[in-house]
Amino acid sequence: MTTSVATLATRLLELHHTGSTLVLPNVWDAWSAKVVAEAGFGALSIGSHPLADSRGQGDNEDMTIDDALDGVRRICSAVPEVPVTADMEAGYGAAPAELVERLLEAGAVGLNIEDTVHSDGGRMRSAAEHADYIGAIRQAADAAGVDLVVNARTDVFLKKDQFADPVDEAITRLRACEEAGARCVYPVGVPDAAALQALLDALSGPVNVIANPRTGSAAGSLEDLQAMGVHRVTFGPKLMQELAPDLTALVTPWR
Repeated sequence: MTTSVATLATRLLELHHTGSTLVLPNVWDAWSAKVVAEAGFGALSIGSHPLADSRGQGDNEDMTIDDALDGVRRICSAVPEVPVTADMEAGYGAAPAELVERLLEAGAVGLNIEDTVHSDGGRMRSAAEHADYIGAIRQAADAAGVDLVVNARTDVFLKKDQFADPVDEAITRLRACEEAGARCVYPVGVPDAAALQALLDALSGPVNVIANPRTGSAAGSLEDLQAMGVHRVTFGPKLMQELAPDLTALVTPWR
């Protein structure tokens, strides 16, 4: 019997609060999901960039919500006993209740939402607008009776020239998202260990850090992140990108 979405969601939420760092490798199709799950990972993440690449489409909401959810559904169906969280970019223009309903129907039990709206000229949501969207997603999930793990991302460090103090701006935005109901927050592109430590000290819930599976993160290795108390690590597009040279080396002798 397939484990229910509600049960998988609660399991994923609990994995954020074990006292150890949760690593969620980013997969992009049914095959990569099965391989990573069989390697022993108890939960997975779907990155929008590698998913788009696997479909021959672009990141930054070049896919439609239908495209993205088709990929999510195929992956979740391939690993029905494993909790999966999905990067849904800025929401693909969907109303929060619709987004939650469709995501749960596809089998995912968590989602990442960023504050850059690529479908609207690449503008950045204000702190309040982003928190409101995050809060509405959490409310829709609560109404559905599912512990959906809402991961609120800010792109402040990717656009640091727009802010006098990027660390302070990131803290402001992510605190607002926590207060709105985010169960994890994600300061993508945090530049170094000092900035990450400031964020960890200022925020109350789990913090996600991006890392390269070969070289670690801008703030250090997995061991360094564990020592700092980082709750969650994802790879974004870096796992797929790191595999490309290996694939080239494997096939080149047969050219």
